[in-house]
Amino acid sequence: MCRYLLLLLVMLVTLTDMMFTKAEARIAAQQNALRPVRLKTILDAPDKLNISAAYRVRYETLDGRFRAGQTGSDQILVQRLLIAAEYDFGGVYIGGELQDSRQQLADSQTPIGTDDSNAFEILRAYIGWRGNNAFMTGDNLDLTFGRITIDAGSRRLAARNGFRNTINGFTGVHGRWTGPQGDSFQGFYTLPVARRPTVPAALFENVIDTDEENFNVRFWGLHYSRPNFFAGLTGEVFVFGLQENDREELQTRDRELYTPGFRLYKDKSIGAFDYEIETAIQFGQAALSSSPSAPSLDQFGYFQHLHIGYSFDNRWKTRLVVQYDYASGDGDPTDSQNGRFETLFGARRFEFGPAGIFGPLSRSNINSPGVRLEAKPNRRWQGFVGYRAAYLASARDASLISGLVDPTGNAGRSIGHQFETRLRYNLVPGNVRLEGGAAYLVNGRFLNQAPNASPDGDTLYAYTQMTFNF
Repeated sequence: MCRYLLLLLVMLVTLTDMMFTKAEARIAAQQNALRPVRLKTILDAPDKLNISAAYRVRYETLDGRFRAGQTGSDQILVQRLLIAAEYDFGGVYIGGELQDSRQQLADSQTPIGTDDSNAFEILRAYIGWRGNNAFMTGDNLDLTFGRITIDAGSRRLAARNGFRNTINGFTGVHGRWTGPQGDSFQGFYTLPVARRPTVPAALFENVIDTDEENFNVRFWGLHYSRPNFFAGLTGEVFVFGLQENDREELQTRDRELYTPGFRLYKDKSIGAFDYEIETAIQFGQAALSSSPSAPSLDQFGYFQHLHIGYSFDNRWKTRLVVQYDYASGDGDPTDSQNGRFETLFGARRFEFGPAGIFGPLSRSNINSPGVRLEAKPNRRWQGFVGYRAAYLASARDASLISGLVDPTGNAGRSIGHQFETRLRYNLVPGNVRLEGGAAYLVNGRFLNQAPNASPDGDTLYAYTQMTFNF
């Protein structure tokens, strides 16, 4: 495994050196310092046209399966190209973004899905308006209509995906108001875009198929943020809604969920503590499966995130953070209640480790403390090492990513212990970044004893990737 990772890294470094030697020399000569190369500058685009591109390639390898009924090793090579452009007419603007996400090397046991492959698709296509002094002197209002992506608050419930090879898209209206004192209000009402194709055979071949808005699913949200709300903390309150029902070609869980919550946090700064607390409850109705015969259950779940960090005033800019995450599970699969929290369209890599063909932990039915040590010696290098203990919040509910469940609860709650590290190197700051990471999952009792558990034991995962930004 290490041999393959090293070979890929050498190939990527060699290719990058060939591509950027001339660009570095020209920029250094003109500016006496290495500056990012931008596609807008290369194309000599007009001032009102913003255009950018990003290409990322990542190789992932895994030894020891943790998913139900699987055994052996796995690997995948994923690539993602993004090209975005926006033209500002002076208040009114139009824009779009192309996403081309593909995979290679997957086999019949690889957990491949629309989060890995979505070839040659329009991720965004929109028209909008920006204006000042809309409601009061010094404010700003931005309204967007069309196909969009969404980041809201902490990104735990609505996010533009980073590590994942495809990005969630939505069609609808999005608005953001920013006040003169820095407070902001965000609102959206959308139809989630269903990525196509969905069948594994087509995903293996990276078949191009047009994505479609799902008119039977609505996702909306309201989010308010205020800096210096209390004792130097920024305060946020929010509510998200998700409603869906079946259509002929798509069976759903008929969810009608409402997720209100709040967040308080203090940003990290050198020589000081930083804090964050986020709490959300979730209520409504949902079935436990998409089967037409599955009954609709009353749902009430909740999640909690806490962390405290300290950034040391030293050369390596080290930061130590202690964190805790809890998301409820369903306590009794035989009753008429569903207690499992759902993370909606949130991201999880920044808290629970690499996703891709790994990613055993998610923000649902989990009870997990952890600690992480981060370092950033200079503008080129940064990295961290981390540890998490992971338990089921409910022993009788599923561990969603593994697909394992023990309705009796006899397999216990311990998912295991996850050790993780990541290292980034800005080969050409602002343009090219190398990244490598690894995670080791020590199986707990649940992963070893739940029905249909993999016999492989512990899991070792590693990845290496290169990202180009212009």
